[in-house]
Amino acid sequence: MKKLLLAAIALCTILQGQAQELPVPSDEMQKVRNEFQDRKFGIFLHWGIYSMLGDGEWVMFNKRLNRQEYAHLAGGFCPSWFSAREWALIFKEAGAQYVTFTTRHHDGFSMWDTGASDYNIVKATPFGRDVVKELSQALAMEGIKPHFYYSHMDWYREDYPLGGTSKHLPHPDSTTNWAQYKAFMNQQLTELLTNYGPVGAIWFDGMWDHPAGSGFDWELKEQYELIHKLQPKCMIGNNHHGKVVEGEDFQLFEQDLPGENTAGFSAGQAVSQQLPLESCQTMNNTWGYSITDKAYKSSDEIIRRLVRAAGMNSNFLLNIGPRPDGQLPDEAVKILQDIGHFMRTYGKSIYSTRGGIIPPQPWGVTTQKGKTLYIHILNSEEDGRIHNNGLEVVDGKPSILLPKGRYNISEVSLFTTGTRLAMRNEPDGTRIILPKRPTTDIVDYLLEAKLN
Repeated sequence: MKKLLLAAIALCTILQGQAQELPVPSDEMQKVRNEFQDRKFGIFLHWGIYSMLGDGEWVMFNKRLNRQEYAHLAGGFCPSWFSAREWALIFKEAGAQYVTFTTRHHDGFSMWDTGASDYNIVKATPFGRDVVKELSQALAMEGIKPHFYYSHMDWYREDYPLGGTSKHLPHPDSTTNWAQYKAFMNQQLTELLTNYGPVGAIWFDGMWDHPAGSGFDWELKEQYELIHKLQPKCMIGNNHHGKVVEGEDFQLFEQDLPGENTAGFSAGQAVSQQLPLESCQTMNNTWGYSITDKAYKSSDEIIRRLVRAAGMNSNFLLNIGPRPDGQLPDEAVKILQDIGHFMRTYGKSIYSTRGGIIPPQPWGVTTQKGKTLYIHILNSEEDGRIHNNGLEVVDGKPSILLPKGRYNISEVSLFTTGTRLAMRNEPDGTRIILPKRPTTDIVDYLLEAKLN
């Protein structure tokens, strides 16, 4: 119940928007953004040499590891079970439409054959294979868009200007050289956008290491222009936890839906009315592989989050931390299988939709495609039991009240059977009378309504 109320609050934030006005995108980029919104569900992959330590992607910082000692991990990284083809097939079966892969995380290790540094998976490991290349090709074969995560900050390179996290690491004296480091980043971005086919998006992270007000200038305008010049259809998103910046094509929210701040990353992060939205969330409590973190959310809970994201006009990016041997954790594969089963049945109410004209309610959310409104009545996720929050009993039957608004519904039916349902106008809105017995599925009911 609490999370549904938060969702309603979040929608108010969306409607309020933010005062900042961004330039109107070209027709071509607007089309790209619309197609991104249509995809709705993506997979996030946090994988690198940090996976070998089995303690998440921040292990270098959390354990205060010396950069030279940490770098020796590369000499033992040989994920013999890695199969890009197998990953792509699993993601396709789950219904994912795009994949965001960590090409280079905060530890500075590159997962492709970069010419900008020998500290990469081809030159520094016995594995010697270009993971970015293999995965990009495998995803393309399945019609899945590759997106590339790229860290702005770097705990390994000595020329990176020490920031809020790196200055606490036990490194030798830094030889900070911003011009050199910026050139290094732009060379790597040029490689990623030149040698690996069409890229759906560059997903930046780490800019908060030098937050707004610190006096540090990331010179984003130049970098964003470079990306759009190399691939005009490549979107840019930046997980900086602040207001969107000119040149960005979608807005990111970490571990929360738009407008929420339960994870503590989105304080003051007003929701853009101009850009597509994306919520990235973990399956358990960590992004990178953790050998001890078995706190996986249930498939039901994750699917509810996906549905709520769609109802709040946001894409849902679900993270997996592959094991150091190159395989996906068994728990993750099971969750993906369950999502795939759900999407094959109910995907029409998710893909290519937008947040519905009716804002989130205690009973669930709505999505919309043209004149069709999909009404998702969700089970409570708080203790795993069915609660039918927001449902009222009328004449011995459950019902929901659609609040009064600028819309008119001509008919409403059950999504799976097409059975027409009774409805009546009341002073506060339109009441829909539901069948007596709800299902025990994740969605108590999914209704399809026709708007005039």
